[in-house]
Amino acid sequence: MAERQRRARATKGGEAIAVAGAEARRARRAAAPLAAAAGEGRRPQAQARRQAILDAALTVFAAQGYEAATSSSRAGVAKGTLYLYFKDKEALFEDLVRGAVTPIMQRLGTAALAPNMKPAQIVAMFFALFQREVLGTKRKLLLRLIIAEGPRFPAIANFYYREVVARGMALMRTVATEAVARGEFSSDAAARFPQLIVAPLLLAVIWDGLFAKIEPLDVAGLLSAHCDLLTGKNAP
Repeated sequence: MAERQRRARATKGGEAIAVAGAEARRARRAAAPLAAAAGEGRRPQAQARRQAILDAALTVFAAQGYEAATSSSRAGVAKGTLYLYFKDKEALFEDLVRGAVTPIMQRLGTAALAPNMKPAQIVAMFFALFQREVLGTKRKLLLRLIIAEGPRFPAIANFYYREVVARGMALMRTVATEAVARGEFSSDAAARFPQLIVAPLLLAVIWDGLFAKIEPLDVAGLLSAHCDLLTGKNAP
């Protein structure tokens, strides 16, 4: 009798556990859409917070320099929260560079692959894009920072070279080489030294930071004149 009662209790206990497990599974399934919706709602907030940190970091880097910069207070987040999004200051800087430069490089790369785009047109597009998306925005502060702080912090200079300079030079060399082959450039100098193509862009950034209030630079006129030099337009 005692054994039958023990087995009955065990059976009822097992049934209770099974019922509880089934109910828990049903509850989890019912809650899943709510949790997913909450996650969807948090993602835009997290992205917005991350972008706020990046925007603040650019301003602080430019104002304080790389070494002294701390962007958490400017972004309105605690320092601990900052490192939930970025491992350290170097990682934050690298993400800032990628976010600023990658869209521009992608657009130029796409244009370079277009069969109906002439090399000279790609260079003109590059100049217009740089003037609008770099000189016309806070992105120019990033380039100024590299020029000023790169010698003191080789790691950020090396990263910028890999992510921006090397890719840009490779693209400009390809474009210039094709332009020479098609007779669109007056010499092969830009194909041998693609730095010649971007030289006025660096000049424009430096001039904007140092002398713009004293003597504003006609950047559009400068770049147009530079295109004429590359193509030999109006040459005797």
